[in-house]
Amino acid sequence: MDIDQYFSNRRTVRRYTSQEVEPALLTRLLEEAAHAPNTGNMQLYSVIVTRSEEGKRALAPLHFNQPAATGCNVLLTFCIDINRFKLWCKEGNADAGFDNLQMLLAGAIDASLFAQQFNTLAELHGLGCCYLGTTAYNAPQIAKVLDLPDGVVPLISLSVGYPDGDAPYSDRLPVGAIVHEEKYRQYTPEQIRDIYAGLESRDDSKKFIAENNKSTLAQVFAEIRYPRATNETFSKTLQEYLDATFYNR
Repeated sequence: MDIDQYFSNRRTVRRYTSQEVEPALLTRLLEEAAHAPNTGNMQLYSVIVTRSEEGKRALAPLHFNQPAATGCNVLLTFCIDINRFKLWCKEGNADAGFDNLQMLLAGAIDASLFAQQFNTLAELHGLGCCYLGTTAYNAPQIAKVLDLPDGVVPLISLSVGYPDGDAPYSDRLPVGAIVHEEKYRQYTPEQIRDIYAGLESRDDSKKFIAENNKSTLAQVFAEIRYPRATNETFSKTLQEYLDATFYNR
């Protein structure tokens, strides 16, 4: 595969065939993904591999029963993990001060890099993947299903399988919208309208606006898909979970 073609034409795959992702291939891809950059060579992450139908059925409602979660061959849950490193420090008679925001962010960075490297490798080997943005919403419940100990926080879930048909093109903002030279430049109203014009002109965007009885796509995102009340509810739940299982001194 032409590497430039892969990155410019990649697609998020939400529907999969029944073909099995071979265990040996999955292990190989995870081994290679583990060579991703990480914080201080600590690798503050773990991944839970869910293959069984029973396991996927238990997790699917926590991902709002998205087709990508219910129909995948493998569901991977990438976790922030300071538990393993703290246990190693204990064995080495070292005082590990890791139950704090700094190490939470370090683990989040590590797990994200690991997950993305796996995603890229998997797609390059003919698999399809979908990032499930629901993991942080239901982190306490996911942790319970997966028997995660204190210090292990579910962060990213990826559904994995062989693509069933062609997936839609993963459209993105123009690169000029996200790159700032030397210093951050504030956007003018005209620039904002121009940046999002392409997204707003799409047929699926117009459909979202009409279905939700709104006048702009921004209203759909801010008031329907990610409303303040929902964000605050999930934030409260996540904070309570972190206070009980991560910041537990």
